[in-house]
Amino acid sequence: MSKNNKIKWLDLPDEHDYPSAASYLSLIYEPDAVTGIVQKLQQASMQRFKAKDIFRASRLSLLGISNTEVEADRKKIRHGISLSPLLLVRDPSNGVVIIADGYHRLCAVYKTDDNAEIPCKIV
Repeated sequence: MSKNNKIKWLDLPDEHDYPSAASYLSLIYEPDAVTGIVQKLQQASMQRFKAKDIFRASRLSLLGISNTEVEADRKKIRHGISLSPLLLVRDPSNGVVIIADGYHRLCAVYKTDDNAEIPCKIV
């Protein structure tokens, strides 16, 4: 796919992204902390970060296109279907950004254009 193709985004994360983020975050944080983080994410304003910078800050590995969810998101990109913004949590004690929701979307976007600016909510 050419880097000239525009990746489309929803204005706000899908409502189902917040429970997904809570589920993932509950593996890392206590329930009360998760509730607070998700509430802050819901209230946070949208920001934009480059795909490559999010990967660097998260210290995660890039999933390959053989991953079915990554390929499904790449197909959405090719067909001009808007993606949901990412939900990110700063973890300064570990010096990383946690991708609370949107890891597969990030991988799909990165494989399309690593310089693409991704809309995110971050707390």
